[in-house]
Amino acid sequence: MSFRIATRLAGARFVAPRAARTFATTPRVNVVIKKYTQDHEWISLDTEDASKIATVGITSYAAQSLGDVVYVELPPLTSPVLAGEPFGAVESVKSASDIMSPVAGEVVAVNEALNDKPSIINASPEGEGWIVKLKVKSLEAEGLMEEAEYKKFTEE
Repeated sequence: MSFRIATRLAGARFVAPRAARTFATTPRVNVVIKKYTQDHEWISLDTEDASKIATVGITSYAAQSLGDVVYVELPPLTSPVLAGEPFGAVESVKSASDIMSPVAGEVVAVNEALNDKPSIINASPEGEGWIVKLKVKSLEAEGLMEEAEYKKFTEE
């Protein structure tokens, strides 16, 4: 005799277990906004990151143009930076160049690995060769370009 039948016979009321409730959810899409400057810096911001920490570095085009990077001047932590103003420098066997901030913000991290091995910039300028992380309010600043626009700019 099944459980359902046995409980009816005993005068008990059978209540079937409720199915687990599930809610339809739309998967969150993690979007990384990446922009470029005419001075050949890049900035990226993960839209999932509510703390608004953006990563800044020099572009592959700039790293290739500079040649072998031998020194990177990093800014102090917590220092403020202004959009379009220098916050550090990159020196190579060919030349030295200021690193300009694409947006205003505050330095919250620097890539300490560049102190010992500045050539990371040559190997991975838009990856492991990042220079600083900034706490920013937004990526809204004049002159920032999308990737396609920047690529066209470097081909001119």
